[in-house]
Amino acid sequence: MSIAPYLREIGRGKEGARDLPRDKAFDLMSQLLDGQLSDIEKGGFALAMRIKGETPEELAGFMDAVVPRTLAFQAPSPAIVLPSYNGARKLPNLTPLLALLLAREGVPVLVHGPLTDSARTTSAEIFAALGLPPVATAGEAQTRWASGQPAFMAVDVLHPPLAALLALRAVLGLRNSGHTLAKLLPAIPGALRVVNHTHPEYATSLGAFLAQTQATAMLMRGTEGEPVADARRLPALRCFVHGIPDDTLSVEAQGGSLLEVPDLPPAIDAPATAAFIRSLLAGALPVPAPIIRQVNCLMALRERASQQLRP
Repeated sequence: MSIAPYLREIGRGKEGARDLPRDKAFDLMSQLLDGQLSDIEKGGFALAMRIKGETPEELAGFMDAVVPRTLAFQAPSPAIVLPSYNGARKLPNLTPLLALLLAREGVPVLVHGPLTDSARTTSAEIFAALGLPPVATAGEAQTRWASGQPAFMAVDVLHPPLAALLALRAVLGLRNSGHTLAKLLPAIPGALRVVNHTHPEYATSLGAFLAQTQATAMLMRGTEGEPVADARRLPALRCFVHGIPDDTLSVEAQGGSLLEVPDLPPAIDAPATAAFIRSLLAGALPVPAPIIRQVNCLMALRERASQQLRP
């Protein structure tokens, strides 16, 4: 089946394009994920949505198609999911540190993303340097959690069709809706998600999506696109409990001048970052205060969400 009718709606440019209702967005994404589209149609979709931008309604429809095609997962207790798709560009990627600190609190943590990136240091590479290679099955993730460690899974394993959509970037040179969906992916039923954005305008649309889909999540501006607080200055942490913003849990962004800047390693490669994380976990160096604040906020959000589910 052709998606030409959908492309005629979304492909009229930023001013002339029309938004898709949720059911049509679901149908379009289902066809794409199931490999029913030609390469030209895939490229047309990716470029049209890149120019137009996704509405919360469209994201909800796309996610309706994405979720059932995800690898089946269950966690022994409410999990926290960290989507790690950007890696380190100028600053150390401390997503693995966040995952390890949460795991210390007894939380099953799933980190997902690409294994490698030619221009950046990925969480997968840092976890491997820490002696925690990627897991290949849901059973391996369970074993990792039972040992009190976080699990990293490649998106190619967690969601092969979504990974194929992400791979269009190498051909087109641009990100597409798949990258937004990857950062929103629930991955585990009932999990708390950390959803991060790089551009301020996404804060509004992603917040509306989380509310519409009744998600339990933390929404924040990421550190170079990673779901971890900037070690130098705390970003705003917006908390949603089953889709409802919770101002009592949310944290305002740190303002004013920095009185103290944490010592960060000059190198951002995997071995250097892993060594730095080991020093922090061993207490040889203090964990940056913004990351401690994020951990505490996530634990409080997880507890609040669990309380509301109890009879």
